[in-house]
Amino acid sequence: MNETYYERRDLEDFPHIGEYAPEPGAKFFEYYATATSAGKLTAREKALIALAVATVRHCPYCIDAYTNKCLSLGVGNDEMMEAVHVGAALVAGDTLAHATQMRKIIKQKEM
Repeated sequence: MNETYYERRDLEDFPHIGEYAPEPGAKFFEYYATATSAGKLTAREKALIALAVATVRHCPYCIDAYTNKCLSLGVGNDEMMEAVHVGAALVAGDTLAHATQMRKIIKQKEM
């Protein structure tokens, strides 16, 4: 079986997510364009952030879109991988920080 749950053509269909709710769809795309366009941060910096977030959120569509966006902006492979490592480190830190709850329970039970 060569099928996968995620198909490239689904990414190509993304512009139509407002099909059944045109007003919120239009507002989303307006917000999305504003958030991802150059501002205080460059388009390049935002594309690297988006790639790191896409990777840690496990979104194959966004990984595809932002890998290609980064490449189109001249971002190097090593820069993209470094951004992904930053995201991975933050996820690891977030996970370990939540161990505080476990440690509190253990300490309460030991009293």
